Amino acid sequence: LPAFKGLADLGVVGTFIEGYGCPGLSRQAAGLVAREMGRIDGSVNTFFGVHSNLCMGSIYMLGNEEQRQRWLPTMAKIETTGAFALTEPTHGSDSVSLETSARRDGDHWVLNGHKRWIGNGHAADVIVLYARDEADGQVKCFVVEKQEDGEYPQGYLPTVIDGKIGKRAINQADIVIENLRIPEENRLENCHSFKDVNKVLKATRGGASWEAVGHGMAAFEIAANYALEREQFGMPIASYQLVQERLATMLSDLTSMQLLCTRMAQLQERDQLTDAMASMVKMTTSRKALAMCRTARDMLGGNGLLLEYHIGRHLTDMEVVSTYEGTDSMQALIVGREITRISSFTRTRS
Repeated sequence: LPAFKGLADLGVVGTFIEGYGCPGLSRQAAGLVAREMGRIDGSVNTFFGVHSNLCMGSIYMLGNEEQRQRWLPTMAKIETTGAFALTEPTHGSDSVSLETSARRDGDHWVLNGHKRWIGNGHAADVIVLYARDEADGQVKCFVVEKQEDGEYPQGYLPTVIDGKIGKRAINQADIVIENLRIPEENRLENCHSFKDVNKVLKATRGGASWEAVGHGMAAFEIAANYALEREQFGMPIASYQLVQERLATMLSDLTSMQLLCTRMAQLQERDQLTDAMASMVKMTTSRKALAMCRTARDMLGGNGLLLEYHIGRHLTDMEVVSTYEGTDSMQALIVGREITRISSFTRTRS
């Protein structure tokens, strides 16, 4: 937690949430926070997005007033940290089909299932966990809390996923859930179906696009500074036409990415942003930022492979960004559905 004290001091935790110690930022301001964190370190941005937007956002939008008062103030100060458990081993892009189950048992719920790729899910004090009610088949939201001894309740079994190539400073958990008992008071009162989950996802949509801009900015700055310092054949490589063309293209792409995200934020403020619009922005910013990181890595030659130059970190982090909040292929299919009015998501098996 001491490492995150600076984040709490900035007064940005909770971004769009109003009250409870949160700043109530505009969509533009929240986007700029994600951009600047991505520009510095993608792992910190992932922690922040999970804690501040997805976990706190779920409690704010789906909890009752008592639940908001119980959890949000300490989370706004990062005295307690949060996680968001939706994705499952066999349900990523189709998270609507989640299979983790919840069964009412008196004044408790009994949960069983499996979650995967849950950022901070091995260490968070507060985990919002989505499961399907066996009684009505609808998705409900539950809050798992660490006990007074700092341990998780029996039945919540997280394991850190090893071997990642990117976002290495933030751990994701694989979580086995076996007869986990959650009190009724820890069920978020206003989550009745996956439509309510979508409210949270819609409110936090765009964070990955803004982060991509941040990684693109970092790549451009690293490449431009290196080109002015690195000499070959007796001259800075910045003096060569090919290098200048690459830098000009990177700046042009970066500008278009910023404009797309700014327009996205404006439409979000008016509640006019559609799924297809958000997908187009995510697809475009991820593709361009990845290309910029690869170009910058190539411009640095062998030095681009060294951690001390940081471009390799931004490149592998961008591989992660292009995957979460919807892969490139899924974003393209959403845009394609909007263009053709034909959905290619489902096919009848022969």
